[in-house]
Amino acid sequence: MRLTVDGLPVIFPYDHVYPEQYAYMLELKRTLDAKGHGVLEMPSGTGKTASLLSLIVAYHLVHKHELQKLIYCSRTVQEINKAVDELKKLLEVYQKEVGYVPEILALALSARKNLCIHPEVSREEEGKLVDSQCHKLTASFVRERRSEDSSVPVCLFYEGFDERGRKQPLPPGVYNLNDLKSFGSEKGWCPYFLARYAVEHANVVVFNYSYLLDPKIAETVSKTFPKKSVVVFDEAHNIDNVCIEAMSVNISRRTLDRCHSNLDRLAQKVREAGEEKLREEYQRLVEHLRQTRANRETDVQMANPVLPDDILQEAMPGNIRKAEFFINFMRRFNEYLKMRLRVQHVVSETPTYFLQHIHQTICVDRKPLRFCAERLHSLLWSLELVDMGDFSPLRLVANFATLVATYTKGFSMIIEPFQDRAPTIFNPVLHFSCMDPTLASEPVFSRFQSVILTSGTLSPIDIYCKLLNFHPVTVGHFTITLARPRVCPLVVSRGNDQVAITSKFEARADTAVVRNYGNLLASMCGVVPDGIACFFPSYEYMDSVVSSWVEQGIMSVIQRHKLVFLETRDSGEISLALRNYFSACDNGRGALLLAIARGKVSEGVDFMHHYGRAVIMCGIPYVYTQSRLLRARLEYLRDQFQIRENDFLTFDAMRHAAQITHSQCLIYWGSLCDDHSIVSCDDHVTSPAVCGEGSKRQDRLWHHDIC
Repeated sequence: MRLTVDGLPVIFPYDHVYPEQYAYMLELKRTLDAKGHGVLEMPSGTGKTASLLSLIVAYHLVHKHELQKLIYCSRTVQEINKAVDELKKLLEVYQKEVGYVPEILALALSARKNLCIHPEVSREEEGKLVDSQCHKLTASFVRERRSEDSSVPVCLFYEGFDERGRKQPLPPGVYNLNDLKSFGSEKGWCPYFLARYAVEHANVVVFNYSYLLDPKIAETVSKTFPKKSVVVFDEAHNIDNVCIEAMSVNISRRTLDRCHSNLDRLAQKVREAGEEKLREEYQRLVEHLRQTRANRETDVQMANPVLPDDILQEAMPGNIRKAEFFINFMRRFNEYLKMRLRVQHVVSETPTYFLQHIHQTICVDRKPLRFCAERLHSLLWSLELVDMGDFSPLRLVANFATLVATYTKGFSMIIEPFQDRAPTIFNPVLHFSCMDPTLASEPVFSRFQSVILTSGTLSPIDIYCKLLNFHPVTVGHFTITLARPRVCPLVVSRGNDQVAITSKFEARADTAVVRNYGNLLASMCGVVPDGIACFFPSYEYMDSVVSSWVEQGIMSVIQRHKLVFLETRDSGEISLALRNYFSACDNGRGALLLAIARGKVSEGVDFMHHYGRAVIMCGIPYVYTQSRLLRARLEYLRDQFQIRENDFLTFDAMRHAAQITHSQCLIYWGSLCDDHSIVSCDDHVTSPAVCGEGSKRQDRLWHHDIC
């Protein structure tokens, strides 16, 4: 249908537009007009993506010089394909409404694992193996050898793209991952490098958060995107955690042992390399000539982990220019880290103290540490190594050296000799944890004209603005319109024996509490048809509760009504459990899925229609508060952003609970015949802090008078 939003003609892909969809588009247009950033909260399943794409595409067609590109970021491959399919539907409606399809190039970009069509490489299941095998067939020096020796294997799909794909740009249209693979198979071109090449001139790009927020990836993929772009982070309720994870490094004893082996192997390669090759590399470093990226797109890019440009303009320190000197330097650094991991007690220190200690202990200065990642990149490239994946431990240690020498603020270093899962087994790990998400997000907010954060669960918005240190020009909260009551929200604080139900640590072993959880679940399974998803705060708690239910005979009662499936830490087992869960729901047998509030199921699975007739939260998903990394982050938030510990813990728990109960299970509730229940089981839900936070979210998701 056609409509006008604040004077802008918009084509909407559906026959009707709801008031909240129109209001959403209106706020979005105001954000684009102001050339600023915005935060928009609207429940999933209410046409948020359709509204967003409709408005931005219309704005781009009218103001092509003011808005050149839409960069749409999502979390999973499934969500990426959904966004692209929504855009396809929109352009089909353009054909019906105005008689033509706008010449827009829109495509999805993902890892090689999801785009490779090589008959042998694509069989690999692990992404790192696919990347490594691809590099062995497409590296520039491998292709040079092929020109001299026809027996050297190369990827014919990349050769076809390199020969013809650059001369024939991707035709206008909308391409999801499967479309790119089909197009590549038809033309004989590599879909991955075709997409990498096409994103430069595409009007709409859809990819994962990491392509913008992880500096090591953004350096090679999105660095040339124009400033007059709008960036959309969909499902942005966890964006601060994504930023922190992109900048954090964890190093174990096993990593350092493998790094030692990498250095031995690298030293052997240096001895085998010709003197001329090493002399050329040394001369290049003396003259500070960094490798050109022209015709080097196939080489594994080990971008520096956010080294500031002013540092990159400096000359490489003399004590690491020669290959032998650099390898010896990394050996000393690696041995120093091994020595630090021999502690029997927890160590917490700042990057500044770490640099002082390493200088006093082994006389290593800060400056050469800064250039470790860059120097390693140069050496591996010069030696023309094809099995780059084998050197990932060495690359990790080099990245850590660069980070710790570059950033003295916003990071915390913690060495833990024992892990929480096995507190009696000596297994030390060095955590170099980023405390400040703005280190990853600030370049995005400052570089692009508009950045939009949108999700179904973004309240309270002021915390996101503090965490990411930006000032939105528009802030919008939108409710959901329901034609009839079809959601039944319940809070259960006591069992049928009047014992308080709680998941707090002191009461977790209480037999009465565990029994009441089981009786409630058994009762729900007896009256609710099809599928039920039940979420626990942690794997350990779920395992102990399920074991108690088996001993008490409650599990046998549950299994009379439904098949039971559990989420585990193994991704293969999760996929198998989900397939069987959906199959049991489709066959009418009914199923119960026991999952984790912060696990993979809670973030990437849609319990639509009969797959999620009821969602049950056993407890409030507070993060493990005894974690030293968490304590360090809470201290940083208190000192830098004046965010109180309890406020952040409650906010973090409630956003995960809201994502599960409100967002994941509201998705695709478009049919008016669907009825669903949301059950929160914990007496803390009625406490003022939690109840106040939860009611704010709930009020924005639905009106109480129709539920």
